[in-house]
Amino acid sequence: MANEVQSTDFLVIGGGVMGVTLALELKRRYPDCDITLMEKEAGFGLHASGRNSGVLHAGFYYTADSLKARFTREGNRRLTEYCRERGLALNPCGKIVVARSEKERSGIRTLLQRGRANGVDVRHVSEEKARELEPCAKTAGEALFSPTTSTVDPGEVMGELVRDAREGGIRLLPETAYLGLTRDGIRTSSGTIRAGYVVNAAGLYADRIARDYGYARDIRIFPFKGLYLYENGDWAGLRRHIYPVPDLKNPFLGVHFTVTVRGEAKIGPTAIPALWRENYSGLKNPRWDELFEVARLGCGLMLHNRFGFRSLALRELPKFSRRHLASLAGKLVRGVDMRRFRIRGKPGIRAQPLNLRTRKLEMDFLYEGDSRSFHLLNAVSPAFTCSLPFSAYLADRIEKYLRPGSSQETDHQTES
Repeated sequence: MANEVQSTDFLVIGGGVMGVTLALELKRRYPDCDITLMEKEAGFGLHASGRNSGVLHAGFYYTADSLKARFTREGNRRLTEYCRERGLALNPCGKIVVARSEKERSGIRTLLQRGRANGVDVRHVSEEKARELEPCAKTAGEALFSPTTSTVDPGEVMGELVRDAREGGIRLLPETAYLGLTRDGIRTSSGTIRAGYVVNAAGLYADRIARDYGYARDIRIFPFKGLYLYENGDWAGLRRHIYPVPDLKNPFLGVHFTVTVRGEAKIGPTAIPALWRENYSGLKNPRWDELFEVARLGCGLMLHNRFGFRSLALRELPKFSRRHLASLAGKLVRGVDMRRFRIRGKPGIRAQPLNLRTRKLEMDFLYEGDSRSFHLLNAVSPAFTCSLPFSAYLADRIEKYLRPGSSQETDHQTES
């Protein structure tokens, strides 16, 4: 199909939620321009965007100076409105964050402070009130309640966004993989495409594409695998999401309970270091170059133990065991038979950037660009929630780069 496309004004690489919403935003701003969206898979949103928990986050985890804090609350509101307007599934169940010990109670207060600083509706509740809100929740003295956290069906949302793109005149090129940059244009599995401007939203491979344009020199995607367990049979006992107090030094929220749009309960995800970037299923279809890269980076992180990687890895690896994963989740609830959680869900891979210079994981969204190309290097959770306003913000940056006389700019925000 791409052989028919000799040129395009904008080429967006990557058909996840950020690629699709960026293409939509560019088409809105440049209606007379050709916008092409290419995706290496046969469908759109088949990686992180279609494999996440479907939770629309409220925005209380992030420091006020971060891009994540800036766009999560508004993204929650806009995506909620989008689902309601289109008749898409939505479960406005809310979330309880519980403390598993007295030591974690200070974490409850930190999250409360962050939420208030970010203008998020988040409430400090007693243990008794938490039990009223969610009878299964187990907490040490106090908890946090987020009424605006909800759940959507990510596949359904992606399908609707892609339909918007198709009906809006965006050229969609599935089964078209990026193969490299040549003097004639972008070499793809379906032929060469000449693009006036390139937007890289390739997720797991965004860093590799960016390096072809001279960017992401210090960035490597370090993949983490998220595993889920579903209950075996219907159980209507869980009303709300139940989360632990996370380790705020890392960008992971810990194993938790999620209520789906259909009212089912599931536990997860893990944050297990993956062996390669699309290591979804055991040892099938290994990518040896990626495996060696991950092994080399992982050994260095284990040795130097920056950001506590050694303890993180040792804590996560046992979660391959269903029994161990269920026992950890069981600490968040009372009166729940964890033996019922036996069904493996569809795993996901988090495209987590590692900064080689600082030897730390990038905590905030990250992009780099200039007048030729734009590269979204970190769009992990809560990017799905943030996608609509965040895409508008990124389009502002692209618009700035395209102005005559604009210079190269890198925006690199890091959570403190």
